[in-house]
Amino acid sequence: MIMQIEHALLLAAGEGTRLMPLTKIWPKCLMPIGGQPLLSHWIDDLIELNVKNILVNTCHHSDKVEEFLARPSLFGKVSVASEKELLGTAGTIIANGEFFGDGPAMIIHADNWCHCNLMEFCQSHQRQREQGALISMMTFSTQTPNTCGIVELDDFGFVVSMHEKVDNPPGNLANAAVYIVEADVIAWMRRNPHITDFSTEVLPHFMGQIAAWHNAEYHIDIGVIEMLLLARESAPVKKGVDDAWAQSFCKHEVHDLIKKLESGHGISKQ
Repeated sequence: MIMQIEHALLLAAGEGTRLMPLTKIWPKCLMPIGGQPLLSHWIDDLIELNVKNILVNTCHHSDKVEEFLARPSLFGKVSVASEKELLGTAGTIIANGEFFGDGPAMIIHADNWCHCNLMEFCQSHQRQREQGALISMMTFSTQTPNTCGIVELDDFGFVVSMHEKVDNPPGNLANAAVYIVEADVIAWMRRNPHITDFSTEVLPHFMGQIAAWHNAEYHIDIGVIEMLLLARESAPVKKGVDDAWAQSFCKHEVHDLIKKLESGHGISKQ
């Protein structure tokens, strides 16, 4: 029987300071890629995977993100966890611990443009948890390893060490910040409510129980303008729901700012 993921958290609350001035006027998680806001791609992929419960956390430009999530086409499909101040990646999971239920769940940093077969990711986790995996981590090959979390694997595909944004890391196999976690991991986090960061505080605790699954298609962290533009180049145009929100989105000034960047006209980051 194929494992079913029932719950997924999309972490979408960050400020995106490295994307200034774009993020002064528009949230990072809604940057236009392939004709649609980035978050729309993730939600569509999770719905296609038949995930029943999707939670999105908000903070920076929360009003704009929540307006997007309130669209009639998403009614009953997505819920919101609003944060007045950022809780951190682990803090958000702990604060919403009851959301995850008692089965495996997906935790996704939603500021990445990602194209892959999520069903294969789930199937890999199903196989690897028989070998003791409590977490499955998506990986990708990066051209800028010093800007990523680089991982080393054993002969069985389990993570044995991590190097977070260091000079001259050993390789280019990067953590994509997309995970499948077992309920035992959520339970451990809830017993340790002082932790705030998933990468630096949770993953080290479960070292040796983290299986890697490699995404050989597309995975781009849009955290800087150059990577956002690269993601826009690689993403196929996708038709979305034509509603009032979409029509307003198409007219937003963020599109003109991005077009100036794409045409090589510099704009101030102030």
